[in-house]
Parts: sequence; C-alpha cells; structure tokens
Amino acid sequence: MKTLDQKLETLRKNPGANEFILADAKDADMAFGIAAPGAPYPNNKDGRFYSMNDFMDQMREMTASGLIDIMLASNSVMSRLAHEEQLFEKSPVTPAIRANDTSDVWISRVADYRAKPSMPFSSAYIHEAQYGSLTAPVAGRPKVNLGLYSMTFNNDLEADYFSLQAFREFRAEAAEAGFDYFLEVFAPNVEDCGIAANDIPAFVNDSLTRALAGVGRANWPKFLKIPYMGPQAMEELANYDSDLIVGILGGGSGTSYDAFKQLTEAKKYGARVALYGRKIKDAEHPLTFVRYLRDLSEDKLSAEEAVKAYHADLEKLGLPAKRSLEADMELTDPSMSYAR
Repeated sequence: MKTLDQKLETLRKNPGANEFILADAKDADMAFGIAAPGAPYPNNKDGRFYSMNDFMDQMREMTASGLIDIMLASNSVMSRLAHEEQLFEKSPVTPAIRANDTSDVWISRVADYRAKPSMPFSSAYIHEAQYGSLTAPVAGRPKVNLGLYSMTFNNDLEADYFSLQAFREFRAEAAEAGFDYFLEVFAPNVEDCGIAANDIPAFVNDSLTRALAGVGRANWPKFLKIPYMGPQAMEELANYDSDLIVGILGGGSGTSYDAFKQLTEAKKYGARVALYGRKIKDAEHPLTFVRYLRDLSEDKLSAEEAVKAYHADLEKLGLPAKRSLEADMELTDPSMSYAR
C-alpha cells in the first residue's frame, strides 16, 4: 500500500491525526519550458539549465529516498518513469501527473500570457496518463492514477465560467476512467481583479468551496492544494468540512526559513499536505532539504532549528550556501500566485 493511501485513510477516519503528506512537484516543464529543470548549482556561470534527463535523474533519486509520498510530474515524464521504467511499481511513492495546464502557468522566458485572466486548457489525456498510450485498450491496473487539476479564479465572470465548465467536463472524464485527482486553486493571477488584497484569502476559499458544492462527495478531490495565506484562511478552510483534506503549495523559492516556517505554520492551522516545487528544486541539496521538511512534518524540530541544521549539513557536504545563515533565517512574503 502506498504511503499516500495509508495517510489519507487515517486522516479520513481521524481528521485530527498527526499524519502529513509530502509531495515533490516536478511538473515545471508544464510551465517554464527550457528553464523548467533549473540551473546547476553551484557551478552555473554560463546560463545553461539542467536537461530533462538530469531532471528525471533527480526524480529517480528523490523517489528512491522514501522521503516523499507523491512524485508529481508531467505526463511526458511519467510516460518514461512510470510506464517504461515502472519506477513506482515497488515503491511506496505515488506517481501523479499535472492533468491540466491553465494559461496562468504558461510562463515563457519572453512571453506574458499571464496578463489576462486564466483560461482552462489541458494538454494531457487521462487514458494516456493511466496506460501510457492514447489508443491502447484498458489492460491491467493503471500505472498512474492520480492527477493535479488546477483552477484560478479572477472575479471575471467569463473567465471563471469557462474554468468551472472545464472542471465539470474533467470530473466526468475522470469519473468514467476511475481516475483520482487533487484540486489546486490559485489566488487571482491578474493584478487588478477588483478585490482588495486583504480579501483575496476569502475569495479563494469561497470560490473553492462553492465549486465543490455541486460535486457528489464520491467525486470530490483526494485533497486540496492552495497558497498558504495565513492562519485565519487556513483554519477556516480546514474547519469547513472534515471530508476536505487541505494542502499548501510552495510558490517561489524564497529562503529556507520561508519553506520550513510555512510548513510548520500551515500544519499548525490545519494543513495536512505540502507540495513543494521550486523550494525543493532550487535548494542547494534537495535531498537534505526534503529530509528537514519531513522532520518538520513529524514535529521533530522547529523551523529555526531546521535552518541551522541544514546549513551545518551543507558545510559537511562541501556545498556553499546561497545565503548566509542570517539571511536564510529571514521570512519573506509568501507567494500568492504561481509565477511570483
């Protein structure tokens, strides 16, 4: 049994349980293109990025570590790792794909699609994710049977209508295929959406829960993924319905303290899942970084202790830290949307 299934089962029976789910979100190629795998560290002086082959090596290493519960990647990556290599067959880690790629995650190095309200779109087909082919008949159990579905509401009637309509169609396709999903809702991607900054958390919570009100509980998402926008917003969503398991997304890279403090604070106020992408990918040593995320999720140390211990480990590994310990202990403003 996958650790994800075990933890979800425990949390369904006892919402107050101390279980915590960690996901490595390595689906950046669905957003950033060539820059998706990130820049080599510490010897990147030529402006080059890791290749997708390098990126997949990182995924293999992270999966083998046993530190995470979910490996999230693009359909193209999972066609290699899950279908060709069968990497997850004897692993406790659950493979997942990004099931849609709305326009607010089209982050080219030169274009700016994000200036307009998010529009729904999906490159991936569920059948292809499950069985590695668009045309292969159903045979045996799916190699991948979990997907991230994302929506961004902007207080724009037309755009938000299209987003909800696409979600409705996705749910029908997923239910017919027996495909599980978790739901991500971002804060508005448009700068001036007509809602005051202080009201954005309420807008996100209201939009998300309203979107699920017309969905039969058998077809609800396995869990949620939202920006962490403070104790009040997290606590009200976590307390809204015991059938909703709430998780957070990481946003931008930030400092080590940003990630460590965000996880501990979010958990304190009801989060039971964390899906970190750039915070892991851009760390000096991702495996060590995730080891501290796991320790924090199990209440083994404080965020402040984790930053100091992480820097000590970097020194032992002979890796220069990107920031001084003092600078890495600073808390910067949490990201409110995918690209910021």
